[in-house]
Amino acid sequence: MENLAPWFVLKSIPGIGNLIYKRLIDRFHSPRNVFEAPYDELIEIDGLTGRLAETIKNHRISAAVDDELDLILKHKVRIVTLNDSAYPPLLREIPDPPPFLYVHGTWHNASGCIAMVGSRNATDYGLTTTKRLSWELASLGTTIVSGMAKGVDTAAHEGALMAKGRTIAVLGSGLGRIYPAENKHLFHRIAEAGAVISEFPYHATPDAHHFPMRNRIISGLSLGTVIVEATLRSGSLITARLAAEQNREVFAVPGSINSFKSAGTHTLIKQGAKLVEHARDILEEISLQTDFTPLEQTKHVASKKKKPPPMSPAERAVFDSLEHYPAHIDDIARKLDQEPGRLLGILLQLELKGLVRQSSGNFFSLEADQD
Repeated sequence: MENLAPWFVLKSIPGIGNLIYKRLIDRFHSPRNVFEAPYDELIEIDGLTGRLAETIKNHRISAAVDDELDLILKHKVRIVTLNDSAYPPLLREIPDPPPFLYVHGTWHNASGCIAMVGSRNATDYGLTTTKRLSWELASLGTTIVSGMAKGVDTAAHEGALMAKGRTIAVLGSGLGRIYPAENKHLFHRIAEAGAVISEFPYHATPDAHHFPMRNRIISGLSLGTVIVEATLRSGSLITARLAAEQNREVFAVPGSINSFKSAGTHTLIKQGAKLVEHARDILEEISLQTDFTPLEQTKHVASKKKKPPPMSPAERAVFDSLEHYPAHIDDIARKLDQEPGRLLGILLQLELKGLVRQSSGNFFSLEADQD
């Protein structure tokens, strides 16, 4: 096993960020070689000053590095370095990849990844659409990558887990600080079906500046990034911008033209992001741009959707009138020219059959797996 101490020592030196770290590894191949390199060769690295070269030559193993290495051993955390064959090849291509990743779970060489991100305060439409797309993509062999935040991120991971597929969560904190705390159970479920990863020290807190850094890993791991719901000032748009800068595909799910929560996704579509309605919209574009091939045809996923149970004529009429967008019971009643009290009984029967979802405020919509 590779000696990890030099990797952590080099990372601990003030002034060595991910960009310079990558340049040092590209030139000298390992942190140990960096420490043994002559001063004159160190200062040839773009961005590395003479003072920083002196700091490298005078390095010491700090108590903080020793403590971090002890934590890794104690909690059985796997460290995947840039020199490790398991380091994600797509992530290695970005200008400032993490020198190493902390990994909790079952880690494989991440390939065929699709990122799904969006609003923390997503609508029911955003959540159900995310779960459906994630379920379809995971069923076809892709690995779903997201940030384990509330809302769309959580729905993306859950959709992959529902499909018994692989998913990767990238944290904006250390593995020892699960954030948000209410996703602790999800954290362990993801680790069983994939991995939770971070570039931050084990006990690092979820500081605000960590999340843009986290976003570049989400997009950097992935062949493409799907934005489900985003306002004009959403952090998800940062992920979309990073994906474009990394020469990765950007996809956007349209929402209601009346909803400010979809204003950001609509802006992305106007700027050239591919509009997404189904998993095949993503896979067709990915297949054109890369050599990734899904496990099965998208139509096979469609065939695995639940067939609706028998319905009475009255139930069928109500079912056929509904969409995936939630509609208020009064609007449905006007549309069908029915008395709201009787209609509510029919809607509740459809809900019991797993065909309809009720949202707060007497809004109803089709379940995600119904067309």
